[in-house]
Amino acid sequence: MSKKKIDKEALDYHQYPQPGKISVEVTKAVDTQKDLSLAYTPGVAVPCLEIEKDPANAYKYTAKSNLVGVISNGTAVLGLGDIGALASKPVMEGKGVLFKKFSGLDAYDIEVDTKSVDRFCSVVSAIAPTFGGINLEDIKAPECFEIERRLVDELDIPVMHDDQHGTAVISTAAILNACEIANKDIEKLKIVVVGAGAAAISCARLYREVGVQNILMLDSKGLVHQGRSDLNDFKREFAVHNYMTHDEIFTNSDVIVGLSRPGTFHIEDVKKMCHNPIIFTLANPTPEIFPEETRAARPDAIVATGRSDYPNQVNNVLGFPFIFRGAMDVRAKKINTQMKLAASKALAELAKKEIPEYLHKIHDRELQYGKEYIIPSPFDKRLVLEVSAAVAQAAIESGSSTLKDFDIEEYKRELASRVK
Repeated sequence: MSKKKIDKEALDYHQYPQPGKISVEVTKAVDTQKDLSLAYTPGVAVPCLEIEKDPANAYKYTAKSNLVGVISNGTAVLGLGDIGALASKPVMEGKGVLFKKFSGLDAYDIEVDTKSVDRFCSVVSAIAPTFGGINLEDIKAPECFEIERRLVDELDIPVMHDDQHGTAVISTAAILNACEIANKDIEKLKIVVVGAGAAAISCARLYREVGVQNILMLDSKGLVHQGRSDLNDFKREFAVHNYMTHDEIFTNSDVIVGLSRPGTFHIEDVKKMCHNPIIFTLANPTPEIFPEETRAARPDAIVATGRSDYPNQVNNVLGFPFIFRGAMDVRAKKINTQMKLAASKALAELAKKEIPEYLHKIHDRELQYGKEYIIPSPFDKRLVLEVSAAVAQAAIESGSSTLKDFDIEEYKRELASRVK
């Protein structure tokens, strides 16, 4: 199919039969005069006064508990870069579609037209009472780190910059299973992270949490090491003591995680890796190296990409809908490291379970835990049960949620009832 035809299909999809991809639906009857008096004046004043007395009542009488704000300033949109707040709106609407489709959460997209960290945080903080959680999206580094930190500190609802943590959660799950399949000890891995942006920093942090000790990070100027004077605080976390040559970096490495752009490492680098290498080329839509090239050079490799047309897609939709579902259902104040780790481990375990027949049909191939199936399909209906329950339990155990008398088995039954 030609690019021109694909472009027209995309535009038609977004324009017809009505512009955009989301709408608001009414959840209560408004068919009679009495309904109207309850939905609006005078009846609406009663829950307003209850919320004034106790703000927690907003969770009882409004849609807050099921509503996520998808908020961006459009400075780092997909592979498009800084295209501005308004041009990012189709992506933010798309994120709302995924929240609704995969976890049942409603979402409003909010595009904030500013590059100022102070103004962005001020706007989001001011509108935060509307939401039960806030998904920050497509905000460039390093501003995204400061924006997330401030909002996490200021607000008492879950806030997560998905571009950072979604990739971290899912690639960590993939590494856990790839190590098991390749018979590698995670504590002895040599991981090369190609890229040093928001996703790369967050990934490297979570890899450390599961026991990885040897991480080499590359940015556009080469190895991140302590002899450089041009590193920001976030890169400095992963600065190694000594300079290494390009060959030394890749020689006998176990894992390469590409979070950069096409061509930032090469087949010759892959050939230097140790036995049964794990190679994630996650640049999207064009990976650093295509899987066909990688497998030709290293038939023993376990390969993942960010694309849906290859096995082992590291897709953020495996994470954010279910992380927010679990966090919001127990009214967690933060999405902390324990909750992210719980999500990673739940994803890793789900990939090992018996695979339902409907997934073989969706993917048009036989799926089996192994080199070409190290993380679950985004269409596995059990994700909301397994991941959300794990996140909710971790929120309770870590103190992020202070919900009393939480019954994890009852919560699992409730989640299971949503799986159709």
